[in-house]
Amino acid sequence: MNWLASDTCEIDDFIALVEQSADLTDYPHAATIERGTVVYDSAALRAATVSPGGRRAVMSELASALLNGPGIVVFRGAFEQPVVDAASAAFFELIAKEKTNAIGGGDHFAKAGANDRVWNALEKLALHNPQVFVDYYSNDLVDLISTAWLGPAYQVTSQVNVVNPGGAAQEPHRDYHLGFMTNEEAASFPAHVHRLSPMMTLQGAVAHCDMPLETGPTMYLPHSQKYEAGYLAWRRDDFKAYFADHHVQLSLQLGDAVFFNPALFHGAGTNVTSDVYRIANLLQVGTAMGRTLEAVDRGAMLDALYPVLLDRVVEGGDRALVDCAVAAAAEGYADITRSLLQEAGLTPPSDADRVRKALDAGTSAAEFAAVLAARRS
Repeated sequence: MNWLASDTCEIDDFIALVEQSADLTDYPHAATIERGTVVYDSAALRAATVSPGGRRAVMSELASALLNGPGIVVFRGAFEQPVVDAASAAFFELIAKEKTNAIGGGDHFAKAGANDRVWNALEKLALHNPQVFVDYYSNDLVDLISTAWLGPAYQVTSQVNVVNPGGAAQEPHRDYHLGFMTNEEAASFPAHVHRLSPMMTLQGAVAHCDMPLETGPTMYLPHSQKYEAGYLAWRRDDFKAYFADHHVQLSLQLGDAVFFNPALFHGAGTNVTSDVYRIANLLQVGTAMGRTLEAVDRGAMLDALYPVLLDRVVEGGDRALVDCAVAAAAEGYADITRSLLQEAGLTPPSDADRVRKALDAGTSAAEFAAVLAARRS
């Protein structure tokens, strides 16, 4: 079938796909299967990826879980608490600033006022507090799963979401790209684009507070990413009703990270508490060969971040983790059409390559700023 339509979606076909179970033997590096979700211990995962062969094996397992398995994985203890707390403080400062200036953003899948949202939190954090940015994005597990799903030179974007006490649940939905379109718009794309869209983005969320079930952690429907017409089905009442009755939620602790296929049916849960502001940093990581969720001024970010990155290298910081922060911040795709006129080779360096080369050479912040200025001009 070359074209899909909402009125041909069959709930029974959907149920046959989602009523599967995950087998722990298929995920040898996982710690457990919890509510149909593959759960990993971050320390064990890091130990398993020390060698190139071990890293490749783990990446293959993660990609399989996202594509052919339940579509969702959890990394317990992916971030250290001091790092998360510092980022949370910065995010709440940004929220307060945007409220004061009446520029805060709403939530596209929830009623107005239910949540506080910081759009383009990646760039805003880099400019607001470069030290915190580098600490936060020097995270090897974000790099691991982003590379596993999207390959190298991925592009990170980030949106902070705070579900306030009493905040109601989101509608179940799929995400970027086709998930942000109306049904009419999505139906205008052929079926093979519906299959392609999830491969271009990795969805993630980092817990910035403890999230027991009463705080309304994200609702998921494992295996729902496998339903080809799901971008047209999630607004139908019969699919919504099934999701309401069969979704799962996972309690999270501060520093845990969840990553899932963006075609997985999901939505933030209801926060029934009276005093917990449930804060998560939502990661939308895009392939270098497509459009990311947000337009990010990565040049301005590098102006702010490079001095911090250079200090980390000079101080003997873990270079592999510094490179993770570089990957999160810099443009990873080579500007071939422009650069081929100026540089030899079929694959000219990307901005991320330039940052790493400058760090290797000990290039000063002033000198690197001049390089960036020349590139922009």
